[in-house]
Amino acid sequence: MLGRLPADSELLVADILREPTALITVEERAKMFGLGDLESAVMNVLWGTAEPAKVREVLDRLDTPKQLAYTTVMTVLDNLHRKGWVERELDGKAYRYVPAISREEAAARALRDIVDSSGDPEGVLLHFAQSVSEEETEVLRKGLRRKARRK
Repeated sequence: MLGRLPADSELLVADILREPTALITVEERAKMFGLGDLESAVMNVLWGTAEPAKVREVLDRLDTPKQLAYTTVMTVLDNLHRKGWVERELDGKAYRYVPAISREEAAARALRDIVDSSGDPEGVLLHFAQSVSEEETEVLRKGLRRKARRK
């Protein structure tokens, strides 16, 4: 549990919504999404790939400080599949992997976790509302209108 968020946490939440990957490190992003560092790096490759990818393709696109073994990436992808982060389809003798959720959905889940674990969800949301730009306010209003129509 995160417990109570620091007073400046609404800025972090606003920054994550504006640009989910630009302001935080891979390690922070991994923690935000509940993934390990390598799992997060693999998800970033898949989120940045237009087509389903085989293990070798993911391995070739990974930007990690050290060289990884094919079997390491295969195990990470298998774990991500088991956790529901990726879907896979057999293509010949190898699987092709795609993200099960978008980067935006993952960020939204992380924000939901922050709000839920804050100890004061209303306070977090009110602080957040004060921190957003006019453009972001319009996006939030649009989302709330859509939600109201679905009920």
